[in-house]
Amino acid sequence: MKIIADENIPFAKEAFGCFGNLKLLPGRNISNAELKDAEILIVRSITTVDKNLLQGTRIKFVGTATIGFDHIDLDYLNESGITYANAAGCNADSVNEYVWAAIFKSVVEKKIPLEGKTIGVVGVGNIGSRVVCTAEKLGLKVLQNDPPLKRRTNNKNFVDLNEALSADIITFHVPLTYEGEDKTFHLLNEKNLQQIKPGAIIINSSRGPVIDNTALLNCMKNDSDMVTILDVWEIEPNINVELLEKTFIGTAHIAGYSYEGKVNGTLMIYNELCKFLEVKPGWTPQLPMIENPTIEFNFDIGFEKSIDNVIKQAYNIDEDNIALKKLLTDKSLTSAIYFDKLRKEYRQRREFTNYSIEMSAKDLNIKKALASLRFNLT
Repeated sequence: MKIIADENIPFAKEAFGCFGNLKLLPGRNISNAELKDAEILIVRSITTVDKNLLQGTRIKFVGTATIGFDHIDLDYLNESGITYANAAGCNADSVNEYVWAAIFKSVVEKKIPLEGKTIGVVGVGNIGSRVVCTAEKLGLKVLQNDPPLKRRTNNKNFVDLNEALSADIITFHVPLTYEGEDKTFHLLNEKNLQQIKPGAIIINSSRGPVIDNTALLNCMKNDSDMVTILDVWEIEPNINVELLEKTFIGTAHIAGYSYEGKVNGTLMIYNELCKFLEVKPGWTPQLPMIENPTIEFNFDIGFEKSIDNVIKQAYNIDEDNIALKKLLTDKSLTSAIYFDKLRKEYRQRREFTNYSIEMSAKDLNIKKALASLRFNLT
Protein backbone atom coordinates (compact mmCIF):
# COMPACT_ATOMS: atom_id res chain seq x y z
CA MET A 1 0.00 0.00 0.00
CA LYS A 2 1.35 3.44 -0.93
CA ILE A 3 0.60 6.42 1.30
CA ILE A 4 1.23 10.08 0.48
CA ALA A 5 1.31 12.52 3.38
CA ASP A 6 2.15 16.17 3.95
CA GLU A 7 5.68 16.38 5.35
CA ASN A 8 4.54 19.04 7.80
CA ILE A 9 2.43 16.55 9.77
CA PRO A 10 4.23 15.73 13.03
CA PHE A 11 4.90 12.04 13.71
CA ALA A 12 3.80 11.20 10.16
CA LYS A 13 6.43 8.47 9.80
CA GLU A 14 5.57 6.92 13.16
CA ALA A 15 1.81 7.11 12.62
CA PHE A 16 1.46 6.10 8.97
CA GLY A 17 4.71 4.36 8.02
CA CYS A 18 3.52 1.07 9.50
CA PHE A 19 0.69 0.79 6.95
CA GLY A 20 2.88 0.56 3.84
CA ASN A 21 5.19 2.60 1.64
CA LEU A 22 5.00 6.16 2.97
CA LYS A 23 6.14 9.16 0.92
CA LEU A 24 6.25 12.60 2.52
CA LEU A 25 5.87 15.69 0.33
CA PRO A 26 5.42 19.44 0.78
CA GLY A 27 1.67 20.07 0.82
CA ARG A 28 1.72 22.27 -2.27
CA ASN A 29 3.71 19.62 -4.20
CA ILE A 30 1.14 16.85 -3.79
CA SER A 31 -0.05 16.30 -7.36
CA ASN A 32 -2.13 13.95 -9.43
CA ALA A 33 1.05 12.39 -10.83
CA GLU A 34 2.35 11.67 -7.32
CA LEU A 35 -0.95 9.99 -6.40
CA LYS A 36 -1.28 7.70 -9.45
CA ASP A 37 -0.45 4.51 -7.58
CA ALA A 38 -1.29 5.68 -4.03
CA GLU A 39 -4.25 4.47 -1.99
CA ILE A 40 -4.06 6.71 1.09
CA LEU A 41 -3.72 10.51 1.17
CA ILE A 42 -3.07 12.51 4.36
CA VAL A 43 -3.00 16.32 4.00
CA ARG A 44 -3.18 19.61 5.82
CA SER A 45 -5.12 22.71 4.78
CA ILE A 46 -2.86 23.92 1.96
CA THR A 47 -3.62 20.94 -0.31
CA THR A 48 -6.80 21.22 -2.36
CA VAL A 49 -8.31 17.75 -2.65
CA ASP A 50 -10.73 17.58 -5.57
CA LYS A 51 -11.35 15.92 -8.94
CA ASN A 52 -8.28 17.53 -10.48
CA LEU A 53 -6.07 15.99 -7.80
CA LEU A 54 -7.67 12.57 -7.50
CA GLN A 55 -9.07 11.65 -10.91
CA GLY A 56 -7.47 8.49 -12.26
CA THR A 57 -5.81 7.59 -8.96
CA ARG A 58 -6.40 4.63 -6.64
CA ILE A 59 -7.03 6.80 -3.56
CA LYS A 60 -9.50 5.11 -1.20
CA PHE A 61 -9.03 7.21 1.95
CA VAL A 62 -8.39 10.94 2.44
CA GLY A 63 -7.58 12.35 5.86
CA THR A 64 -6.88 15.96 6.73
CA ALA A 65 -5.09 16.56 10.02
CA THR A 66 -6.96 19.84 10.48
CA ILE A 67 -10.24 21.11 11.89
CA GLY A 68 -11.27 22.83 8.65
CA PHE A 69 -12.23 20.98 5.49
CA ASP A 70 -13.01 23.73 2.97
CA HIS A 71 -9.99 22.48 0.96
CA ILE A 72 -11.73 19.13 0.47
CA ASP A 73 -14.37 18.56 -2.23
CA LEU A 74 -16.63 16.32 -0.15
CA ASP A 75 -19.17 15.93 -2.94
CA TYR A 76 -16.53 14.49 -5.26
CA LEU A 77 -15.22 12.16 -2.56
CA ASN A 78 -18.73 10.89 -1.81
CA GLU A 79 -19.51 10.38 -5.51
CA SER A 80 -16.22 8.49 -5.93
CA GLY A 81 -16.71 6.27 -2.88
CA ILE A 82 -13.64 7.69 -1.15
CA THR A 83 -13.68 7.61 2.65
CA TYR A 84 -12.92 10.95 4.30
CA ALA A 85 -11.90 12.05 7.80
CA ASN A 86 -10.91 15.33 9.40
CA ALA A 87 -9.54 16.12 12.84
CA ALA A 88 -12.42 18.17 14.26
CA GLY A 89 -11.41 19.92 17.47
CA CYS A 90 -7.77 18.83 17.36
CA ASN A 91 -6.33 22.31 17.87
CA ALA A 92 -9.27 24.07 19.50
CA ASP A 93 -7.33 24.80 22.71
CA SER A 94 -4.43 26.16 20.68
CA VAL A 95 -6.66 28.64 18.84
CA ASN A 96 -8.37 29.67 22.07
CA GLU A 97 -4.96 30.42 23.57
CA TYR A 98 -4.01 32.43 20.47
CA VAL A 99 -7.19 34.50 20.75
CA TRP A 100 -6.59 35.39 24.39
CA ALA A 101 -2.89 36.09 23.82
CA ALA A 102 -4.00 38.53 21.11
CA ILE A 103 -6.72 40.10 23.26
CA PHE A 104 -4.49 40.67 26.29
CA LYS A 105 -1.67 42.09 24.17
CA SER A 106 -4.22 44.44 22.59
CA VAL A 107 -5.89 45.68 25.75
CA VAL A 108 -2.57 46.23 27.53
CA GLU A 109 -0.83 48.09 24.71
CA LYS A 110 -3.93 50.03 23.65
CA LYS A 111 -4.84 50.74 27.30
CA ILE A 112 -8.33 49.25 26.99
CA PRO A 113 -9.64 47.97 30.35
CA LEU A 114 -11.56 44.71 29.97
CA GLU A 115 -14.07 45.50 32.69
CA GLY A 116 -17.53 46.11 31.25
CA LYS A 117 -16.57 45.05 27.73
CA THR A 118 -18.55 42.76 25.42
CA ILE A 119 -17.20 40.06 23.12
CA GLY A 120 -19.00 38.83 20.04
CA VAL A 121 -18.16 35.20 19.24
CA VAL A 122 -19.18 34.35 15.68
CA GLY A 123 -19.29 30.56 15.41
CA VAL A 124 -19.69 28.56 18.62
CA GLY A 125 -18.30 25.14 17.70
CA ASN A 126 -15.22 23.41 19.10
CA ILE A 127 -13.19 26.62 19.20
CA GLY A 128 -15.85 29.27 19.69
CA SER A 129 -17.36 27.43 22.65
CA ARG A 130 -13.96 27.50 24.37
CA VAL A 131 -13.64 31.23 23.72
CA VAL A 132 -17.12 31.73 25.18
CA CYS A 133 -16.25 29.71 28.30
CA THR A 134 -13.04 31.66 28.92
CA ALA A 135 -14.75 35.00 28.28
CA GLU A 136 -17.52 34.23 30.78
CA LYS A 137 -14.99 33.28 33.44
CA LEU A 138 -13.18 36.54 32.77
CA GLY A 139 -16.42 38.41 33.45
CA LEU A 140 -17.07 39.64 29.92
CA LYS A 141 -20.54 39.93 28.46
CA VAL A 142 -20.70 37.39 25.63
CA LEU A 143 -22.77 37.74 22.45
CA GLN A 144 -22.93 34.35 20.71
CA ASN A 145 -23.81 34.10 17.02
CA ASP A 146 -24.26 30.72 15.33
CA PRO A 147 -27.43 30.39 13.21
CA PRO A 148 -27.11 26.63 12.45
CA LEU A 149 -26.52 25.84 16.11
CA LYS A 150 -29.39 28.09 17.14
CA ARG A 151 -31.74 26.18 14.84
CA ARG A 152 -30.55 22.80 16.13
CA THR A 153 -30.75 23.70 19.82
CA ASN A 154 -33.44 26.39 19.88
CA ASN A 155 -31.17 28.18 22.37
CA LYS A 156 -32.49 31.70 22.89
CA ASN A 157 -29.08 32.94 24.08
CA PHE A 158 -27.87 33.28 20.50
CA VAL A 159 -27.99 36.69 18.82
CA ASP A 160 -27.99 37.70 15.18
CA LEU A 161 -24.80 38.76 13.42
CA ASN A 162 -25.56 42.47 13.60
CA GLU A 163 -25.78 42.33 17.38
CA ALA A 164 -22.57 40.31 17.64
CA LEU A 165 -20.83 42.95 15.52
CA SER A 166 -21.83 45.60 18.05
CA ALA A 167 -19.39 44.15 20.61
CA ASP A 168 -16.11 45.70 21.75
CA ILE A 169 -14.25 42.54 20.72
CA ILE A 170 -15.34 40.40 17.75
CA THR A 171 -13.78 37.02 16.99
CA PHE A 172 -14.61 34.66 14.12
CA HIS A 173 -14.65 30.86 14.45
CA VAL A 174 -16.71 29.63 11.51
CA PRO A 175 -16.01 27.19 8.67
CA LEU A 176 -15.67 28.64 5.18
CA THR A 177 -18.77 28.00 3.06
CA TYR A 178 -19.72 29.63 -0.23
CA GLU A 179 -23.44 28.98 -0.55
CA GLY A 180 -26.62 28.36 1.40
CA GLU A 181 -28.38 30.43 4.03
CA ASP A 182 -25.40 30.13 6.37
CA LYS A 183 -22.64 30.89 3.89
CA THR A 184 -19.63 32.47 5.55
CA PHE A 185 -17.73 33.77 2.52
CA HIS A 186 -17.31 37.51 3.14
CA LEU A 187 -19.44 37.24 6.25
CA LEU A 188 -17.79 40.51 7.30
CA ASN A 189 -18.04 42.78 4.29
CA GLU A 190 -18.21 46.36 3.06
CA LYS A 191 -21.80 46.79 4.27
CA ASN A 192 -21.63 45.44 7.83
CA LEU A 193 -18.10 46.68 8.52
CA GLN A 194 -19.72 50.09 8.88
CA GLN A 195 -21.64 48.82 11.92
CA ILE A 196 -18.52 48.08 13.95
CA LYS A 197 -17.84 50.63 16.65
CA PRO A 198 -14.65 52.74 16.46
CA GLY A 199 -11.74 51.17 18.28
CA ALA A 200 -13.21 47.66 18.30
CA ILE A 201 -10.92 44.64 18.33
CA ILE A 202 -11.50 42.27 15.38
CA ILE A 203 -9.92 38.81 15.29
CA ASN A 204 -10.03 36.30 12.46
CA SER A 205 -8.42 32.92 13.08
CA SER A 206 -10.93 30.88 11.05
CA ARG A 207 -10.46 31.23 7.28
CA GLY A 208 -9.26 34.28 5.36
CA PRO A 209 -12.25 34.76 3.01
CA VAL A 210 -14.64 34.95 5.98
CA ILE A 211 -13.64 38.63 5.95
CA ASP A 212 -13.57 40.64 2.72
CA ASN A 213 -9.93 41.71 2.97
CA THR A 214 -10.27 44.58 0.48
CA ALA A 215 -13.28 46.00 2.32
CA LEU A 216 -11.47 45.59 5.65
CA LEU A 217 -8.43 47.47 4.36
CA ASN A 218 -10.61 50.32 3.07
CA CYS A 219 -12.42 50.48 6.41
CA MET A 220 -9.14 50.57 8.33
CA LYS A 221 -7.94 53.49 6.24
CA ASN A 222 -10.94 55.46 7.56
CA ASP A 223 -10.88 54.09 11.13
CA SER A 224 -7.34 54.28 12.41
CA ASP A 225 -8.47 53.13 15.89
CA MET A 226 -9.68 49.70 14.73
CA VAL A 227 -7.53 46.96 16.30
CA THR A 228 -7.25 44.15 13.77
CA ILE A 229 -5.73 40.72 14.44
CA LEU A 230 -5.48 38.46 11.39
CA ASP A 231 -4.06 34.96 11.41
CA VAL A 232 -5.79 34.01 8.15
CA TRP A 233 -5.91 35.85 4.83
CA GLU A 234 -7.60 35.81 1.49
CA ILE A 235 -5.57 34.16 -1.28
CA GLU A 236 -3.01 32.57 1.06
CA PRO A 237 -0.05 32.44 0.75
CA ASN A 238 -0.17 35.55 -1.48
CA ILE A 239 -1.38 37.80 1.31
CA ASN A 240 -2.21 41.49 1.03
CA VAL A 241 0.94 43.16 2.37
CA GLU A 242 -0.79 46.56 2.61
CA LEU A 243 -3.39 44.98 4.89
CA LEU A 244 -0.63 43.32 6.92
CA GLU A 245 0.91 46.75 7.48
CA LYS A 246 -2.39 48.02 8.91
CA THR A 247 -2.93 45.10 11.29
CA PHE A 248 -2.08 45.34 14.97
CA ILE A 249 -1.19 41.64 14.92
CA GLY A 250 -0.62 39.70 11.71
CA THR A 251 0.43 36.05 11.73
CA ALA A 252 0.93 33.27 9.17
CA HIS A 253 -2.08 31.00 9.79
CA ILE A 254 -0.50 29.51 12.91
CA ALA A 255 -3.20 30.05 15.59
CA GLY A 256 -3.79 26.31 15.76
CA TYR A 257 -0.11 25.41 15.46
CA SER A 258 0.60 24.39 19.04
CA TYR A 259 2.58 21.17 19.17
CA GLU A 260 -0.28 19.47 21.01
CA GLY A 261 -2.80 20.67 18.44
CA LYS A 262 -0.83 19.31 15.50
CA VAL A 263 -0.07 16.01 17.21
CA ASN A 264 -3.75 15.63 18.15
CA GLY A 265 -4.56 16.00 14.44
CA THR A 266 -2.13 13.24 13.53
CA LEU A 267 -3.51 10.92 16.20
CA MET A 268 -7.13 11.50 15.18
CA ILE A 269 -6.42 10.72 11.51
CA TYR A 270 -4.32 7.70 12.52
CA ASN A 271 -7.28 6.32 14.48
CA GLU A 272 -9.66 6.97 11.58
CA LEU A 273 -7.30 5.20 9.19
CA CYS A 274 -7.08 2.22 11.56
CA LYS A 275 -10.87 2.08 11.58
CA PHE A 276 -10.97 2.24 7.78
CA LEU A 277 -8.37 -0.53 7.42
CA GLU A 278 -9.94 -2.54 10.27
CA VAL A 279 -6.65 -2.52 12.15
CA LYS A 280 -6.30 -2.26 15.92
CA PRO A 281 -4.58 1.04 16.86
CA GLY A 282 -1.16 0.52 18.34
CA TRP A 283 0.54 3.93 18.20
CA THR A 284 0.41 6.66 20.84
CA PRO A 285 2.52 9.82 20.51
CA GLN A 286 4.96 10.64 23.29
CA LEU A 287 5.42 14.38 23.72
CA PRO A 288 8.59 15.65 25.41
CA MET A 289 8.48 17.54 28.69
CA ILE A 290 9.16 21.26 28.42
CA GLU A 291 12.39 22.65 29.88
CA ASN A 292 11.03 25.56 31.94
CA PRO A 293 7.51 24.77 33.13
CA THR A 294 7.35 27.33 35.97
CA ILE A 295 6.05 30.81 35.22
CA GLU A 296 6.87 33.87 37.31
CA PHE A 297 3.92 35.91 38.46
CA ASN A 298 3.55 39.52 39.57
CA PHE A 299 0.31 40.59 41.28
CA ASP A 300 1.23 44.24 41.51
CA ILE A 301 0.88 45.37 37.89
CA GLY A 302 -2.90 45.16 37.52
CA PHE A 303 -5.34 42.57 36.16
CA GLU A 304 -4.72 42.86 32.41
CA LYS A 305 -0.94 43.32 32.68
CA SER A 306 -0.60 40.41 35.11
CA ILE A 307 -2.37 37.97 32.81
CA ASP A 308 -0.63 39.31 29.70
CA ASN A 309 2.73 38.82 31.43
CA VAL A 310 1.87 35.21 32.28
CA ILE A 311 0.63 34.41 28.77
CA LYS A 312 3.78 35.85 27.18
CA GLN A 313 5.97 33.52 29.21
CA ALA A 314 4.10 30.56 27.73
CA TYR A 315 3.34 31.96 24.27
CA ASN A 316 4.60 35.34 23.09
CA ILE A 317 2.32 36.10 20.15
CA ASP A 318 4.49 39.05 19.20
CA GLU A 319 7.18 36.66 17.96
CA ASP A 320 4.75 35.50 15.27
CA ASN A 321 3.63 39.06 14.54
CA ILE A 322 7.20 40.31 14.13
CA ALA A 323 8.13 37.31 11.99
CA LEU A 324 5.37 37.91 9.41
CA LYS A 325 5.84 41.69 9.41
CA LYS A 326 9.41 41.17 8.28
CA LEU A 327 7.73 41.21 4.87
CA LEU A 328 7.26 44.96 5.35
CA THR A 329 10.95 45.73 5.75
CA ASP A 330 12.88 42.99 3.93
CA LYS A 331 12.30 43.53 0.23
CA SER A 332 14.25 40.38 -0.65
CA LEU A 333 11.38 38.26 0.66
CA THR A 334 8.63 36.92 -1.59
CA SER A 335 5.40 37.00 0.40
CA ALA A 336 4.03 33.60 -0.69
CA ILE A 337 7.32 31.74 -0.22
CA TYR A 338 8.01 33.42 3.11
CA PHE A 339 4.45 32.80 4.40
CA ASP A 340 4.78 29.07 3.71
CA LYS A 341 8.29 29.03 5.20
CA LEU A 342 7.01 30.46 8.49
CA ARG A 343 4.41 27.70 8.69
CA LYS A 344 6.74 24.88 7.70
CA GLU A 345 9.52 25.93 10.09
CA TYR A 346 7.23 26.94 12.95
CA ARG A 347 8.74 26.56 16.39
CA GLN A 348 7.52 24.00 18.92
CA ARG A 349 4.88 25.96 20.81
CA ARG A 350 3.42 24.22 23.82
CA GLU A 351 -0.05 24.73 25.29
CA PHE A 352 -0.74 26.42 28.62
CA THR A 353 -1.46 23.15 30.46
CA ASN A 354 2.28 22.49 30.45
CA TYR A 355 2.98 25.50 32.67
CA SER A 356 2.64 25.97 36.43
CA ILE A 357 2.28 29.19 38.42
CA GLU A 358 2.91 29.53 42.13
CA MET A 359 0.20 31.80 43.51
CA SER A 360 -1.25 32.89 46.82
CA ALA A 361 -4.90 33.70 47.34
CA LYS A 362 -4.13 37.41 47.00
CA ASP A 363 -6.32 38.01 43.96
CA LEU A 364 -9.06 35.49 43.32
CA ASN A 365 -10.12 37.17 40.06
CA ILE A 366 -6.68 36.70 38.52
CA LYS A 367 -6.51 33.10 39.76
CA LYS A 368 -9.91 32.41 38.22
CA ALA A 369 -8.81 33.97 34.94
CA LEU A 370 -5.59 31.96 34.74
CA ALA A 371 -7.42 28.75 35.64
CA SER A 372 -9.86 29.41 32.79
CA LEU A 373 -6.85 29.53 30.44
CA ARG A 374 -5.78 26.07 31.73
CA PHE A 375 -2.61 27.10 33.55
CA ASN A 376 -1.72 24.88 36.49
CA LEU A 377 -1.97 26.87 39.74
CA THR A 378 -0.02 25.78 42.81
